[in-house]
Amino acid sequence: MFRSGIGARLSFGHTLHRARPFSSRAQSHSWRRTRRRGGVVLFAAIGVLGIASSSTLPTQDLESRVKQLDLSSSPAFDPLRLDSYTEPFRHSLIATSRSSRVVVCALLCFNDYRTAMQSEDPLVMSDCHLKCAKRTLAVLEKNGGIYIKLGQHVSAMSYLLPTEWTTTMTVLQDKCPSSSVAELREMFEADSGLRFDDVFSEMDPEPLGVASLAQVHRARLREDGREVAVKFQHPSLREFVKVDLDTTRFTFSLIKRIFPDFSLTWLSDEMDISLPQELNFAVEARNARDTAAHFSDLRGSSLVVPEMIAADTRYLVMEYIRGARIDDLDYLAKHNMDRNEVSAELARAFNEMIFRAPALHCDPHAGNVFVRPAPRGSRSRHNFEIVLLDHGLYREIPLDLRRSYAKLWLAIIRSDDEGMRKWSYEVAGVGDDRYPLFASAITGRDFTALQRGVSSVPRGDDELKRINTAVGQGLLQQLVHLLADIPRILLLLLKTNDLTRHLDESLHTTSAPQRPFIILAQFCTRVVWDEERSLARQALRQNSPLRALALWLSGATRYYPMAMYLYFGEWWASSALRRTYLAATNSQGEQLPVSPLQQAQADADAKAQSSRKVAGATVAAAA
Repeated sequence: MFRSGIGARLSFGHTLHRARPFSSRAQSHSWRRTRRRGGVVLFAAIGVLGIASSSTLPTQDLESRVKQLDLSSSPAFDPLRLDSYTEPFRHSLIATSRSSRVVVCALLCFNDYRTAMQSEDPLVMSDCHLKCAKRTLAVLEKNGGIYIKLGQHVSAMSYLLPTEWTTTMTVLQDKCPSSSVAELREMFEADSGLRFDDVFSEMDPEPLGVASLAQVHRARLREDGREVAVKFQHPSLREFVKVDLDTTRFTFSLIKRIFPDFSLTWLSDEMDISLPQELNFAVEARNARDTAAHFSDLRGSSLVVPEMIAADTRYLVMEYIRGARIDDLDYLAKHNMDRNEVSAELARAFNEMIFRAPALHCDPHAGNVFVRPAPRGSRSRHNFEIVLLDHGLYREIPLDLRRSYAKLWLAIIRSDDEGMRKWSYEVAGVGDDRYPLFASAITGRDFTALQRGVSSVPRGDDELKRINTAVGQGLLQQLVHLLADIPRILLLLLKTNDLTRHLDESLHTTSAPQRPFIILAQFCTRVVWDEERSLARQALRQNSPLRALALWLSGATRYYPMAMYLYFGEWWASSALRRTYLAATNSQGEQLPVSPLQQAQADADAKAQSSRKVAGATVAAAA
């Protein structure tokens, strides 16, 4: 019944799209009746969804607002003015409008894809991708709020979605609407119970950055004159978060019913889990403090986290840190920062969080990763520090998963086909028929490149073309099925891998492709060694000293030679790179004459920069 109803509506949309002529008045009347009935059914469903969403406002809050309405002193009733209605009906009306945009957009996209899939011309499907992406973008921009967040997620899913979708959604990184200072002051005073001017002596009305869920302002504490950054949640979010989530869930369930091969309900399920955490800034402050405590014990680490001063659900006061985005190459050059070392420190920081830290930061786009000159007393081994911002989206990775994930990466680095098959199953429950697809999704590489050696074969244009061709030939459907079946934590691992990979590519390093994989292998081998030591201690507690000794010796004979090999390999790479870097600049920081090799590298950098602009960044630029 459901399928036939939706099918009728899609047929109706298809009729409109093609605008077929009618030869008789009877046919015309029949067509109008079909259109009328379809429209009534569609908008009735949307209206029910919107009216049901009125429960998102707390009952007590609704009663208090209704009591505050003084109808005798209100202006004349105007049916075209929302403020002429009571608050619950206003809420339902706006919710219906927001929901209708999403559902109508989804149905139109369904119809376009149904038509495009009948053609074997890849250009037809590409045009359909672009058309639907632009239509969806307009709806997301109009609704704002969590829809902007959803679009940003889409822009970061280059491992899954066609380029037309990811590049179109990239503009959402810089087009987030801001809230007024008056709204922010009112929200702060309502939530904290304090007068805004009693806490802050001044606040810059221009935000440092505006994101989909919040915006950040520079301010000064009245108590001690300290300069701080204050993160405010957009006050309007609370009213429509629930109905927006319900609409998103409903839309993805429609996609699953109409196109069973493209089930994306896992995306709405993940938003149901992650969004409440991101909307609670007290949780963000706790995540930041835990990460700061972990990295403060690591000697030589370049990662720093701003100090969290005060936090509540909808506001966060933190240390203000000056710096620039990590992909600002002019800033790196101005402060004499080696971008190869910045890349290496970024790799160490996120491998530390994946394999050793209490939890993983799952939103490392360029707007959340800053770099600054290392201040006096810094523990950084370099002349810079990497500043990690926005700690709302974190996930704890179970110990067993960390161990299996490390072994999977070691198998990938060694091009061990049997190992990839075994550990893909242990990590994600992926069978023999799908492990090549899973390994490709993790690495962002074609499986033939993994078989040849992922650390020694750079990703080129030919490989990207093969991947895009495979997407058009059914790879996308296979990947959607795969992501629907794997554990949810792996979705965020895939997202984090993709974002950090783009960050590294944006630095345009001059290093060989082996160095990031050497750093990764160092962490993976340490995880395996820690597991073997744990088994040895367990055997010792079970009164089996000989077995404990055998386990320890077996692990040690494998770990220490490999650790030394990786250590000297990474040292050699960094030393060679440092010699190249120092040869390019003299002690006064003046540029020396450019050699043919350096000119070739500069040309390669320019080409990479141009390609990046054409393709569009897949990371967010919000503060």
